[in-house]
Parts: sequence; structure tokens; C-alpha cells
Amino acid sequence: MRRGRLLIIMMAVALFAAALAPAAAAGNGGGGAPPEVRFATFNASLNRFNAGDLATELSAPGSAQPNTIAEIIQRTRPEILLINEFDFDAGNVALDGFNTYYLNVGQNGADPIDYPFRYAAPSNTGIFSGFDLDNSGAAGDFVPNDSFGFGFFPGQFGMAVYSMYPIDYDAIRTFQLFLWKDMPGALLPDDPAFPGPADWYSPDELEVFRLSSKSHWDVPIEVDGRTVHFLVSHPTPPVFDGPEDRNGTRNHDEIRFWADYIDPARSGYIYDDNGVTGGLHASDRFVIAGDQNSDPLDGDSIPGAIQQLLDHAKVNDKSTPSSEGATEQSGLQGGLNLTHLSDPAFDTADFNDSAPGNLRADYVLPKNNMKIMDSGVFWPLASDPLFPLVGTFPFPSSDHRLVWVDARLN
Repeated sequence: MRRGRLLIIMMAVALFAAALAPAAAAGNGGGGAPPEVRFATFNASLNRFNAGDLATELSAPGSAQPNTIAEIIQRTRPEILLINEFDFDAGNVALDGFNTYYLNVGQNGADPIDYPFRYAAPSNTGIFSGFDLDNSGAAGDFVPNDSFGFGFFPGQFGMAVYSMYPIDYDAIRTFQLFLWKDMPGALLPDDPAFPGPADWYSPDELEVFRLSSKSHWDVPIEVDGRTVHFLVSHPTPPVFDGPEDRNGTRNHDEIRFWADYIDPARSGYIYDDNGVTGGLHASDRFVIAGDQNSDPLDGDSIPGAIQQLLDHAKVNDKSTPSSEGATEQSGLQGGLNLTHLSDPAFDTADFNDSAPGNLRADYVLPKNNMKIMDSGVFWPLASDPLFPLVGTFPFPSSDHRLVWVDARLN
């Protein structure tokens, strides 16, 4: 009898373990239905005029523009989100306050949303280089132009990552200090007033000049046992310079950085802020996100700049996020928009209609083997009750629109 009962118990345990096996395999990425995740990028214009202003503002509820930004996020409900133009403070007061006092509070009937995992880090903006980078004749006469990235104080126009899934904080890589000159074949700007190539910056300046105008981050996020590398950045606008095109060339190479990073054959030269070299492995999952400040066919970026990612063999751009609102506003606003070559449905930014017009500037680009299930741009029609969240100039939220992609992680 005892042996029979023992055999029955052992069989029951074995059956129970077998029943759990598929769930366990799914949890470690070994089987089950691949998870679908909504990734988003949003240049939310949460930048302020002075250091600490945003942290103070987001330390309490009720500020109008952050309320509107929060409602847009609540209406679209991304699970992993990059916010561009989010001022950095060392204590992450703004980062945490936005979650607690705005995202966690339902706005105008929208359900609250929570991101228990958050990340922000220093930006090159507003860090004085010690050199006359704009060649005005005096270093520091206009500090934003002589800083490693345009900004009136360190951290202005920074970035923030919000995630519903655990961030592997110990594995994050930042590339704030990577020097532009260390990129093979870099498009270093040329001063047309002097003979010789690539001489806008002096040799001493190139020894300190950083590629990233803000920073480039590789943020690994764990989704049901699968790691996805959230590759985020915000290249400089390709304007506000002269015939040397120092911002246009920098924009091109900031975009190129991720194109090289995701290709093991091209990433060997890259080093992070801890001195670790190389990029992603061929099997690594990734999603590239950010305001790239480059439209495929229109605007002032160097031709082919954003195509470095859109046409990359490892990138999935088969489903372009779009909106009816962008098409409507292009027609209503007219101006340069009417001469654009890109489909206005793909626009993500509402810029001056005389120059450069509305553009596709913001991107969410999964790896090529991650199927895009759905995508969109939050730009409602003027007749939509939610249109006041984006409005027209002066914008109640931002001149950019939130862009989202639902991707299957494989």
C-alpha cells in the first residue's frame, strides 16, 4: 500500500511539473507566445529656462503643460517610453515627480498610468567646453554654442526613460563622452574660409569634442525573460549653423552611431563611458527610439541621414506610424508643407510652415525580426475631442507628437 501511494504521489508531481513547464519556458524566453510591447517616443518639450525649474514644477501636481503631456501618454498607454527634452536633475526629482504627480493621476477622465522603472542620466547640453566652438572669436561669449551640446545649463533638453518592465540598471551603457573624431570616416565640418578639409574645429577642440549633443543610451529592459535593448538619443537639429553645416554633419553622425552599434561588423570602434568597446551582438533584440531631427525627404538634414537607419538591414521600418491629423494639418497650414515630398501622414512634428514645414522627425524602429503589429502617431483630427491636447501654435503640449509601435519581441 505504501509503495502504491508513493507511486501515485510521484506521478501526480510529475504531471504537475509537466503542466508548469510551458509557462516556465515562456517566462525565460524559451517558448510560449512572444510578448507584444508598445514602445513610444515623445519629444514632450518639458524643458525650462533655468536649472531646477522642471524639478520644482513636477514636485507638485497641477501644472498645465505636464498635465497635458501626461494625458497624451495615458491616452496612448505605451509600456516603454522615451521622453526627449526632459531636463535632467541629479536627484531625479523631475523624473520621479512626473510619474507620481502627473502620470499616476487620471487626467480628464483618462486612466492613470504607472512606470515603476525609470532612468535618466546627464546630458552634454550646457556643459561648457572651454573652447570657441562656434568660431565667434571668443570662448564662452555665448555659452550654449560653446558647450558640448546646446543648452543654457547642464542637463537642459535631456532625456528620460519610463518602463513598466524591469530595467537592468547594472547593464546600461551610456556614450556621453564618446569623441566625434573617433568615429571612422566622421563627417567633421569644414571651414570654407580656410584651405584644407574638416578644419572647422581645431585639433585641440577635436580632442575633447563629443559626438552626442545630448547622449546615447543603451537601456536593457527585461520583458518576460527576454532582454530588449532600448537605444535612445536625440541628435542635434541640422540647422542654426552656417555654410560649414556643423550641426547637419553632427546630426548625420549621431544617427549613424546607432546604425554602426547594431552591426557587429561595424561597431568595434565604439566605446562607452566605462571604456567598454563594441556594440550589440547579432542576436540581441533592440528598439531604436528618439527625435532624430531628420525627415527622409524634406527639411535640412543631410540627404540620406535617417536612411542610415530606415534602410538598415537589421531594422524593421515596414510599417510607418501615421495619423489622419497630420495629413489634415498639412493641408490646413499650407506653406512649405504643400511642396514636401514625404507623405504628410507620416509627419510627427508641427514646425513653422514657412521653414521647414511639418516633418517626420521622431522614430520607433524595432529590429528586423520583431514583427510590427500596429503603430501610430498621436495627432487627432481637428474634429476629435482630443485635438485640444495637441492643438496649434502656441501648442498646449509640444510641437512634436507621441509616436508608438506595437512590436512582437520574438
